[in-house]
Amino acid sequence: MSKPLTDREIQVLKLIVLGKSNTEIAKELLISLHTAKKHVSSILDKMSVDDRVQVAVKAVREGLL
Repeated sequence: MSKPLTDREIQVLKLIVLGKSNTEIAKELLISLHTAKKHVSSILDKMSVDDRVQVAVKAVREGLL
């Protein structure tokens, strides 16, 4: 990983691993949908993966959660 995840990105990552949609993430964390999407995009970029499934697998395999 090029840069470490922020505390908020780790919260979002946990919800991605649980299979939550961007809308569900936004509602659960009391943030806008736009902000949720930006966090997801940042996580994908920092973890060098292309989609949510890959990020979830990588997070579990690398013990990030």
